[in-house]
Amino acid sequence: MGRDGILGGFEEQVLVAIGHLGTDAYGMTIRREIAQRTGQAVSIGAVYSSIDRLEAKGLVTSRFAPGDPDRRGGPRRFVELRPAGADALRVVSELRARMWEGLDLDQLAGRRGRA
Repeated sequence: MGRDGILGGFEEQVLVAIGHLGTDAYGMTIRREIAQRTGQAVSIGAVYSSIDRLEAKGLVTSRFAPGDPDRRGGPRRFVELRPAGADALRVVSELRARMWEGLDLDQLAGRRGRA
């Protein structure tokens, strides 16, 4: 996790995408998963940089598998969530829930009581 014990926003997105993808998590599928769920373009370099940081923190592991000769692809770096990564996501999820608890966005936007 980050210096303050909390994942960065993009690191969180990468970990969540890895969790959703399971055994099919590698750079391009992670990139697509994040883009599909957020509607935001994501650079493959940012994904790989985050994977490197998350691996250094012990939150994911990665392994290289041979590429598919039919598509002339190089080796793929598959990524797997470690128990520490799942724990980090749990902590972030609980922290977010506590932060949002009791916050009334309609009131903040001045919409309370409007029909």
